[in-house]
Amino acid sequence: MQLKDSQTFLNLARAYASECQARTRYEFVEYGFRYNGYEAIAQIIDKIAYQEFNHARMLYTFIQDAEMERVDNIDICAGFPFKEKWDLETNLKLLADDEGKEAEIYNEFILTARDEGFVDIAELFKNIMDVELRHQAVFRELYEQFKQGKIYKKDKETKWYCPACGYVGTGKEAWDECPLCKAKQGICEVVLPDELII
Repeated sequence: MQLKDSQTFLNLARAYASECQARTRYEFVEYGFRYNGYEAIAQIIDKIAYQEFNHARMLYTFIQDAEMERVDNIDICAGFPFKEKWDLETNLKLLADDEGKEAEIYNEFILTARDEGFVDIAELFKNIMDVELRHQAVFRELYEQFKQGKIYKKDKETKWYCPACGYVGTGKEAWDECPLCKAKQGICEVVLPDELII
């Protein structure tokens, strides 16, 4: 079976569209955090948005490597979420939910690609799915910290890093204003578990 005649080809296009719109949704959420003074959270979301861009780039590469000389148009039918609003806390939860749904869809795409004999594309889908599950865990962690007021408060002594000037302070709570450069607390790096560092 040629790729251009397969369900996997359509799934590549659906995945590409999904990654492109996810990146834009994340940029909207990132803007909301940046606008409200949460620079460090905005930077985490921006890194994830860039990772979504690279997922889309790799999917596009496989589409363009199809046997066709040129791909003019691929008609796809797919649903995409439009749930995010301008509520910061809720958006983190919704982003986590969306990543989980994406992982479920990628799992289906993996099975189809394997069944159709496209092992390399199945591997691409698997690698993306694994990253989406990690993104889900990051968004869940940020949501829980934000909801509980623990973004800049911890139960134990923590190192707080100011990326603007390099100052490192220790305490159960981050400063309101960096002692060195006077940057606001929202720029202070968010402490995530080691396995979720972006």
